[in-house]
Amino acid sequence: MRRRDLLAGAAALTATAAGGAYAFGVVDVSDDGGIEPFELETLEAPGSDAGTAIVPEPGRVTFLELFATWCDVCAQTMPTKGDVFDEYAETDLQFVSVTNEPIGNTVTRDDVVDWWETHEGRWPVAMDGDLELTQTLDAAGVPYSFVLDENNVVTWSNYGRTSADGLQSAIGSQLDD
Repeated sequence: MRRRDLLAGAAALTATAAGGAYAFGVVDVSDDGGIEPFELETLEAPGSDAGTAIVPEPGRVTFLELFATWCDVCAQTMPTKGDVFDEYAETDLQFVSVTNEPIGNTVTRDDVVDWWETHEGRWPVAMDGDLELTQTLDAAGVPYSFVLDENNVVTWSNYGRTSADGLQSAIGSQLDD
């Protein structure tokens, strides 16, 4: 009986460690084939037109951030992302932020647009209302950032705060290839 308890405990510890490694960006969330693109609704906001966008866009390097309007870290890191966006604005990089909040329940499209304006967003902003993109990326929180290569393979991911240097390095390594 004790051996069974020991094995169960070891399995639980292994699962917890794997989950922690994933949550802190240690585990790559992609497979060798990349992810399938999603058609997401975009909002009319600074730098963003109402309509739809294909995310990630095949054939382009993509920076993708999942965020929420209630997230203080998301708000605090907007200037960093803005600086990185400005640096790569003249390149072929797809730069997009995606909210995975339940639009229409506790937050409205207008709430997201107001938050975007308040925090000086100036690149495309989209919604993952059905959480399919979030689930595909296995993102367990916000902010969660990803860089995908032109084949939609995740080459870098980070949960939480990211420095401008870290983002520039992750993006630059893909654009330089």
